[in-house]
Amino acid sequence: MRLPILFAVAWLSCATLAASAAERPNVLLICVDDLRPELNCFGKSYIRSPNIDALAARGRIFERHYVQAPTCGASRFAMLTGRYGPSDNGALFKRAAQIAKNADSVSASMPAWFRQNGYTTVSVGKVSHHPGGRGGPDWDREDQLEMPHSWDRHLLPAGPWQHPRGAMHGLAHGEIRHDPSKMDLFQSSEGDDSIYPDGLITDEALRQLDRLSGDDGEQPFFLAVGIIRPHLPFGAPAKYMQPYRDLTLPPIPHPQKPSGKTTWHRSGEFMRYNRWGKDPNHDAEFATAVRKHYAACVSYADAQVGKLVQRLNQLGQQDNTIIVLWGDHGWHLGEHGIWGKHALFEESLRSPLVICHPGLPNPGVATRSIVESVDIFPTLCSLSGLPQPDFVDGVSLTPILQSADAAGHPAVSYAKAQTLRTDTHRLIVHRDGYVELYDHRGEDGETTNIAEKHPELVEAMLQQLRQRMEG
Repeated sequence: MRLPILFAVAWLSCATLAASAAERPNVLLICVDDLRPELNCFGKSYIRSPNIDALAARGRIFERHYVQAPTCGASRFAMLTGRYGPSDNGALFKRAAQIAKNADSVSASMPAWFRQNGYTTVSVGKVSHHPGGRGGPDWDREDQLEMPHSWDRHLLPAGPWQHPRGAMHGLAHGEIRHDPSKMDLFQSSEGDDSIYPDGLITDEALRQLDRLSGDDGEQPFFLAVGIIRPHLPFGAPAKYMQPYRDLTLPPIPHPQKPSGKTTWHRSGEFMRYNRWGKDPNHDAEFATAVRKHYAACVSYADAQVGKLVQRLNQLGQQDNTIIVLWGDHGWHLGEHGIWGKHALFEESLRSPLVICHPGLPNPGVATRSIVESVDIFPTLCSLSGLPQPDFVDGVSLTPILQSADAAGHPAVSYAKAQTLRTDTHRLIVHRDGYVELYDHRGEDGETTNIAEKHPELVEAMLQQLRQRMEG
């Protein structure tokens, strides 16, 4: 399943870009869970995200970045391998099982590729699907690695949450999710950042930055940091909720459940939590409260990003480090009557991507070119001067880093159906052959299925989708 080589000048561009930075730059990959493009630098002025905004001012903002799947495990599989893959959360464990049977049959992951080429690779927090990168009942079994041969160190400081499973859905002061119906959907507790799991994750990441820049500094590093919030439940220190308490939010666009056959679902992940008997689809005040607590979690995650970048600067590494900020998928906050991900609408599939590297022309300029998560692996190889992997489905984005107006390419995503997103349309193909087609040039967006009116366009996009998925 290979993409056609859309950028003939990619390697030449990469050489130019790599030459402008120090030899063998470090990489800091920041993964944020369930992060919509709900950031000030993506045009949402009511969101407080000063640290990501400052990073974006130094980098390229990809306004139309699409993930491969609207669920954590499958999306992270695609980003970390550069390949299309399974559509479920067990994608990386399936790959690990295949490695155990025949390692030569499985292509290298992105961190493994960097490791093979002389990098020290470290992950902290939720980088693969399980925080800390292990399986087992509490996600801490040393003999069940999610990404074999990839990391020199893969860490999850659980603290009072006891283990990675506890940290994944942890609320303040060590509260662990046992029965979701008995855990509050949202929470805002007084205290510093360490009263929620991401505070501990960031502290450990800072220690790793110190170590990688000190005793381990003979080799370049690839450090991946996975921030859990704004994943459910929406818990963040009260100081991050304060700016939103009296804020008037814009109305939810197209909040109605769609008619006809779509990938709409009943928001099961969201509805499992204690909602005090309320439903945001029928209670506007509660819907606003949910949105504000999500926003507080975004600001909390933003603060962790700020700590990482500040420490990088303090260590004198800012001029020799590529920084990537990536959201693993989007999240519906009432659009289409959905509260969650797992659909193939725009809100589930579009997420933030910012790439910042030394020598970037015209920093802070956003691009409207469509790109995919599978493009990150070859892009980082280009920028680092590493050999280009010939087994990935993505392409290097160095032309767009050189010029925000450079062409992108249609994006493929999949769940229980498959979809192709072009500059103007989205096509969704269900397993039984039913088709949805939406025109993004008008105000209707993904609310009016026009497939029956445009059979020739449907057929052309179907052929393109098949070529991409089978190529």
